[in-house]
Amino acid sequence: MRKNKITTGGYYHIFNRGNNKQNIFSDQRDWVRLLFLILYFQSPINFYNLGRQTSYYVKHRVFNISKDLEKTIIERRYTDLINFAIMPNHFHLTLAETSEGGISKYMQRVLNSYTKYFNTKYDKVGHLFQGPYKAVPIDNNEQLLYLSTYIHRNPREIQEWKNREKYYPWSSYQDYTKENRWGEILKREVIISQFLGKNKYSDFLKMSPAKKALNEEIMIDE
Repeated sequence: MRKNKITTGGYYHIFNRGNNKQNIFSDQRDWVRLLFLILYFQSPINFYNLGRQTSYYVKHRVFNISKDLEKTIIERRYTDLINFAIMPNHFHLTLAETSEGGISKYMQRVLNSYTKYFNTKYDKVGHLFQGPYKAVPIDNNEQLLYLSTYIHRNPREIQEWKNREKYYPWSSYQDYTKENRWGEILKREVIISQFLGKNKYSDFLKMSPAKKALNEEIMIDE
Protein backbone atom coordinates (compact mmCIF):
# COMPACT_ATOMS: atom_id res chain seq x y z
CA MET A 1 0.00 0.00 0.00
CA ARG A 2 1.26 3.46 -0.91
CA LYS A 3 1.58 6.08 1.81
CA ASN A 4 1.06 9.17 -0.34
CA LYS A 5 0.08 12.51 1.09
CA ILE A 6 -3.63 13.18 0.76
CA THR A 7 -4.18 16.08 -1.63
CA THR A 8 -7.20 18.28 -2.26
CA GLY A 9 -9.27 17.13 -5.23
CA GLY A 10 -8.15 13.50 -5.00
CA TYR A 11 -10.16 10.34 -4.41
CA TYR A 12 -9.10 7.77 -1.81
CA HIS A 13 -9.91 4.21 -0.79
CA ILE A 14 -10.30 4.34 2.98
CA PHE A 15 -10.24 1.21 5.13
CA ASN A 16 -10.08 0.22 8.77
CA ARG A 17 -10.89 -2.91 10.75
CA GLY A 18 -11.27 -4.10 14.30
CA ASN A 19 -8.22 -4.70 16.45
CA ASN A 20 -7.01 -8.27 15.84
CA LYS A 21 -9.78 -8.48 13.21
CA GLN A 22 -12.40 -8.58 15.94
CA ASN A 23 -16.00 -7.61 15.23
CA ILE A 24 -16.71 -3.95 15.85
CA PHE A 25 -20.44 -4.43 16.50
CA SER A 26 -22.38 -6.33 19.16
CA ASP A 27 -25.94 -5.38 18.28
CA GLN A 28 -27.99 -3.58 15.64
CA ARG A 29 -27.74 -0.23 17.38
CA ASP A 30 -23.96 -0.34 17.00
CA TRP A 31 -24.31 -0.75 13.23
CA VAL A 32 -26.72 2.17 13.13
CA ARG A 33 -24.38 4.33 15.19
CA LEU A 34 -21.43 3.88 12.83
CA LEU A 35 -23.68 4.38 9.80
CA PHE A 36 -24.82 7.72 11.21
CA LEU A 37 -21.25 8.84 11.88
CA ILE A 38 -20.08 7.90 8.38
CA LEU A 39 -22.95 9.79 6.79
CA TYR A 40 -23.25 12.91 8.90
CA PHE A 41 -19.81 13.63 10.32
CA GLN A 42 -18.60 15.08 7.01
CA SER A 43 -18.68 18.60 8.48
CA PRO A 44 -17.59 20.09 11.84
CA ILE A 45 -21.20 20.29 13.07
CA ASN A 46 -21.68 18.66 16.46
CA PHE A 47 -24.56 16.31 17.25
CA TYR A 48 -26.04 15.60 20.65
CA ASN A 49 -28.11 12.66 21.92
CA LEU A 50 -27.22 10.34 19.08
CA GLY A 51 -29.16 7.64 20.88
CA ARG A 52 -32.36 9.29 19.67
CA GLN A 53 -31.13 9.15 16.08
CA THR A 54 -30.36 5.47 16.54
CA SER A 55 -33.79 4.73 17.97
CA TYR A 56 -35.47 6.67 15.16
CA TYR A 57 -33.57 4.72 12.52
CA VAL A 58 -34.35 1.36 14.12
CA LYS A 59 -38.05 2.23 13.92
CA HIS A 60 -38.22 4.09 10.59
CA ARG A 61 -35.09 3.03 8.66
CA VAL A 62 -34.15 6.67 8.12
CA PHE A 63 -32.48 9.26 10.34
CA ASN A 64 -34.36 12.25 11.71
CA ILE A 65 -32.33 14.96 9.98
CA SER A 66 -34.09 18.15 8.91
CA LYS A 67 -33.60 19.53 5.41
CA ASP A 68 -32.04 22.68 6.86
CA LEU A 69 -29.51 20.71 8.89
CA GLU A 70 -28.70 18.49 5.92
CA LYS A 71 -28.14 21.60 3.79
CA THR A 72 -25.79 23.05 6.40
CA ILE A 73 -23.78 19.81 6.56
CA ILE A 74 -23.46 19.80 2.78
CA GLU A 75 -22.36 23.45 2.68
CA ARG A 76 -19.74 22.97 5.41
CA ARG A 77 -18.43 19.49 4.69
CA TYR A 78 -14.72 18.96 4.21
CA THR A 79 -14.92 15.64 2.42
CA ASP A 80 -17.31 13.95 -0.02
CA LEU A 81 -18.59 10.43 0.68
CA ILE A 82 -18.84 8.59 -2.66
CA ASN A 83 -19.72 5.06 -1.49
CA PHE A 84 -19.31 2.76 1.49
CA ALA A 85 -19.68 -0.74 2.87
CA ILE A 86 -19.77 -1.52 6.58
CA MET A 87 -18.85 -5.10 7.43
CA PRO A 88 -18.83 -7.02 10.75
CA ASN A 89 -15.15 -6.31 11.47
CA HIS A 90 -14.16 -3.63 8.96
CA PHE A 91 -15.40 -0.95 6.60
CA HIS A 92 -14.55 0.50 3.19
CA LEU A 93 -15.16 4.05 1.99
CA THR A 94 -14.44 6.05 -1.13
CA LEU A 95 -13.81 9.66 -0.13
CA ALA A 96 -12.90 12.82 -1.99
CA GLU A 97 -10.64 15.35 -0.29
CA THR A 98 -12.55 18.61 -0.84
CA SER A 99 -10.53 20.78 1.55
CA GLU A 100 -7.04 20.47 2.96
CA GLY A 101 -6.99 18.00 5.83
CA GLY A 102 -10.65 17.13 5.31
CA ILE A 103 -10.34 13.36 5.23
CA SER A 104 -8.10 13.41 8.30
CA LYS A 105 -10.61 15.52 10.25
CA TYR A 106 -13.52 13.38 9.14
CA MET A 107 -11.89 10.06 9.97
CA GLN A 108 -10.66 11.32 13.33
CA ARG A 109 -14.21 12.37 14.23
CA VAL A 110 -15.78 9.11 13.05
CA LEU A 111 -13.27 6.75 14.67
CA ASN A 112 -12.91 8.63 17.94
CA SER A 113 -16.65 9.03 18.35
CA TYR A 114 -17.44 5.40 17.62
CA THR A 115 -14.62 4.06 19.80
CA LYS A 116 -15.72 6.23 22.74
CA TYR A 117 -19.33 5.10 22.27
CA PHE A 118 -18.40 1.41 22.01
CA ASN A 119 -15.99 1.37 24.94
CA THR A 120 -18.43 3.23 27.17
CA LYS A 121 -21.37 1.00 26.24
CA TYR A 122 -19.47 -2.25 26.79
CA ASP A 123 -17.17 -1.08 29.60
CA LYS A 124 -14.01 -1.60 27.58
CA VAL A 125 -10.71 0.26 27.34
CA GLY A 126 -8.05 0.57 24.67
CA HIS A 127 -8.11 0.44 20.90
CA LEU A 128 -11.17 -0.79 19.05
CA PHE A 129 -9.60 -0.40 15.61
CA GLN A 130 -6.36 -1.91 14.35
CA GLY A 131 -4.21 1.18 14.18
CA PRO A 132 -4.72 4.23 11.97
CA TYR A 133 -7.05 4.04 8.99
CA LYS A 134 -5.50 3.30 5.62
CA ALA A 135 -5.91 5.71 2.71
CA VAL A 136 -4.87 4.75 -0.81
CA PRO A 137 -5.06 7.27 -3.67
CA ILE A 138 -7.09 6.49 -6.78
CA ASP A 139 -5.14 7.32 -9.92
CA ASN A 140 -7.81 7.43 -12.61
CA ASN A 141 -11.49 7.10 -13.41
CA GLU A 142 -11.24 3.41 -14.28
CA GLN A 143 -9.90 2.65 -10.81
CA LEU A 144 -12.65 4.80 -9.28
CA LEU A 145 -15.36 2.84 -11.10
CA TYR A 146 -13.94 -0.56 -10.28
CA LEU A 147 -13.35 0.41 -6.67
CA SER A 148 -17.06 1.18 -6.33
CA THR A 149 -17.91 -2.34 -7.48
CA TYR A 150 -15.31 -3.87 -5.17
CA ILE A 151 -16.80 -2.02 -2.20
CA HIS A 152 -20.39 -2.81 -3.11
CA ARG A 153 -19.61 -6.50 -3.59
CA ASN A 154 -17.95 -6.79 -0.18
CA PRO A 155 -21.11 -8.11 1.56
CA ARG A 156 -20.77 -11.29 -0.51
CA GLU A 157 -18.30 -12.33 2.17
CA ILE A 158 -21.25 -12.71 4.57
CA GLN A 159 -22.99 -16.02 3.91
CA GLU A 160 -26.52 -14.73 4.38
CA TRP A 161 -25.90 -11.90 1.91
CA LYS A 162 -24.08 -13.85 -0.78
CA ASN A 163 -25.63 -12.88 -4.15
CA ARG A 164 -28.00 -10.59 -2.27
CA GLU A 165 -25.60 -7.70 -1.76
CA LYS A 166 -27.90 -5.23 -3.54
CA TYR A 167 -30.24 -5.48 -0.52
CA TYR A 168 -27.52 -5.17 2.12
CA PRO A 169 -28.60 -2.27 4.38
CA TRP A 170 -25.11 -1.23 5.50
CA SER A 171 -23.66 -0.27 2.12
CA SER A 172 -24.49 2.30 -0.54
CA TYR A 173 -25.17 -0.29 -3.26
CA GLN A 174 -28.95 0.08 -3.03
CA ASP A 175 -28.52 3.87 -3.17
CA TYR A 176 -26.84 3.43 -6.55
CA THR A 177 -29.52 1.16 -8.01
CA LYS A 178 -32.69 2.52 -6.37
CA GLU A 179 -33.63 5.75 -4.64
CA ASN A 180 -30.74 7.40 -2.83
CA ARG A 181 -31.71 7.20 0.85
CA TRP A 182 -29.29 9.94 1.84
CA GLY A 183 -29.74 12.61 -0.82
CA GLU A 184 -26.73 14.85 -1.41
CA ILE A 185 -25.04 13.53 1.74
CA LEU A 186 -23.94 10.63 -0.50
CA LYS A 187 -22.23 11.88 -3.69
CA ARG A 188 -23.15 8.93 -5.87
CA GLU A 189 -23.36 11.10 -9.02
CA VAL A 190 -19.59 10.90 -9.42
CA ILE A 191 -20.10 7.24 -10.36
CA ILE A 192 -23.72 6.82 -11.39
CA SER A 193 -23.68 9.70 -13.90
CA GLN A 194 -21.34 7.61 -16.05
CA PHE A 195 -24.05 5.00 -16.68
CA LEU A 196 -27.22 5.27 -18.74
CA GLY A 197 -29.56 4.32 -15.93
CA LYS A 198 -29.27 2.54 -12.61
CA ASN A 199 -29.65 -0.88 -14.19
CA LYS A 200 -26.52 -0.28 -16.25
CA TYR A 201 -24.52 0.21 -13.07
CA SER A 202 -25.88 -3.08 -11.70
CA ASP A 203 -24.89 -4.80 -14.93
CA PHE A 204 -21.41 -3.31 -14.69
CA LEU A 205 -21.06 -4.50 -11.11
CA LYS A 206 -22.21 -8.02 -11.93
CA MET A 207 -19.79 -8.32 -14.85
CA SER A 208 -16.90 -6.48 -13.23
CA PRO A 209 -13.75 -8.49 -12.43
CA ALA A 210 -13.09 -5.85 -9.78
CA LYS A 211 -10.06 -7.33 -8.05
CA LYS A 212 -8.41 -8.27 -11.32
CA ALA A 213 -9.15 -4.95 -12.97
CA LEU A 214 -7.90 -2.81 -10.12
CA ASN A 215 -4.25 -2.01 -9.76
CA GLU A 216 -3.20 -4.12 -6.77
CA GLU A 217 -1.61 -1.03 -5.24
CA ILE A 218 -5.01 0.41 -4.33
CA MET A 219 -6.30 -2.83 -2.84
CA ILE A 220 -6.00 -3.31 0.89
CA ASP A 221 -5.36 -6.65 2.53
CA GLU A 222 -8.32 -7.44 4.75
